[in-house]
Amino acid sequence: MSSRRSSFRRKEKPAFERFKDHCRHFTAFMFSNVGIILLVTFYIIGGAFIFQGIEIFEYERLKLEKPHRFIARNYSGECLTRIWELTAENISFFDHHAYRKRVNDVLLEYQRAIVKKQLKGPDVEQWSFSGAFLYSLTVITTIGYGNITPHSEWGKLVTILYAIIGMPLFLLYLSNIGDVLAKSFKWIYSKVCLCRICPGVAKRRIIRERRKMRQLARALQMHDMENARGSSSYSSSSSNTTTSNSSSSDYTRSSHHSSSLMDIPFSDSDSDIEREIRGSTDEITVPVTVCVFVMVGYILWGALLFGRWEDWNYLDGSYFCLISLSSIGFGDLVPGDRVITADRDKVEVSFILCAVYLLLGMAVIAMCFNLMQEQVVHNIRAVKRGFKACFRCRSS
Repeated sequence: MSSRRSSFRRKEKPAFERFKDHCRHFTAFMFSNVGIILLVTFYIIGGAFIFQGIEIFEYERLKLEKPHRFIARNYSGECLTRIWELTAENISFFDHHAYRKRVNDVLLEYQRAIVKKQLKGPDVEQWSFSGAFLYSLTVITTIGYGNITPHSEWGKLVTILYAIIGMPLFLLYLSNIGDVLAKSFKWIYSKVCLCRICPGVAKRRIIRERRKMRQLARALQMHDMENARGSSSYSSSSSNTTTSNSSSSDYTRSSHHSSSLMDIPFSDSDSDIEREIRGSTDEITVPVTVCVFVMVGYILWGALLFGRWEDWNYLDGSYFCLISLSSIGFGDLVPGDRVITADRDKVEVSFILCAVYLLLGMAVIAMCFNLMQEQVVHNIRAVKRGFKACFRCRSS
C-alpha cells in the first residue's frame, strides 16, 4: 500500500510543470475562435480606458500649468481690430494695392484659425469612453477616421505601441473568424439552397451526372471496339497475333474500365444518392454572385441602421459603411453625433451596435473574399482539366 502511494506521488508533476501546462492551455484557448473574440474585445476596451485616462490627465495638467492656452480667443474681434488698424494707417488709400494685400492676409489667417479650431474640436469632450473606444477600434482596424487624435506625447507613444500589438491581433481575428464564417456559410448554403428549399435539385444533379458517366462509358466501349476491329483487319498475318493480343488486352482493359462505369447504380430511390449528396455538401463552392449579394446586403443593412442613428440619408449611410468596412476611412462621415458626448462616462447603445457592426462586418468581408477565392480556384482548375481533356483527345 505504501509503495502504491509512493509511486503515485512520483507520477505527480511538480508545481512549475503544472503551471506551464495551465499557461499552455490558457494560451491555446485565447487563440481559439472564442478566445480571439474575447481577446480583441477586451483589448479595445482596455485601450479605451488607457487613452481616456492619458488624455484627460494631460488636459487637466496643462489646464493648471498653462491656463492661458485654454482661454477662448475671439478670432472675429482680433480680425476686425487688425483690419481697422490697417485702415487707420492707410487712411488716404495712397497705396491701395498694398492695403488690399495686407487685408487679404489678415482674412486668410482668420480663415485658417477658424478651420483649425473646427477640425481640432473640443479638447476633452472627444475623450469620453465612447470616443476613446472608437479611437481604439479605428487604430487596430486601420480605418483611421482622424476625427479623434491624441494631443499629448504619451498618447502618441501609447498609440504606436498599441497599434504594433493590436494590428496583428486583429489580422488573426479576421483570419480565424473569417474561416469559421466561411465554413458555416458554406454548410448553410449547401443544406438550405440545395436540399431544403429545393429538395429535388441535388438528387436530379446526381442522376444527371450518373447518366453522363454511363453515356461516356458506352461511347468509350464503342470506340474501343471500332479500334480493335480496324487494327485487326489492317494488320499483317505475321504480326496479327501480337497486335490482336495487344488490342485484345487494351480492349479488355478499356472494357473493364467502361464496365466499372456501367456498374454505377442508377435509381431515384437509391440510398447511395443521398449519401453522395451529403458528401458533396462538404466540397461545394459558393457562387461569386451569392458572395457579392451578401456584401451588398450587409452594406445596405448598415446604411439603414446608421441612417436611423445619425440622421443620414441612404446614400451617405451606404457610403460610410463601404468606406469603413474596406478600411479606407476618409473621415468625412463619422458616427460623431451619438459617440462624442459631453458626458465622459456615457455609453450609447447605438454606439455599441456600431462597434459590433464594424467588427462583424470586416469578418463578413473576409469570409466573402475567402469564398470567392475558392470559387475562382475551382473555376481555374475546371478550365485546366478541360484543356487537358481537349489536348488528350487531339493526341489520340
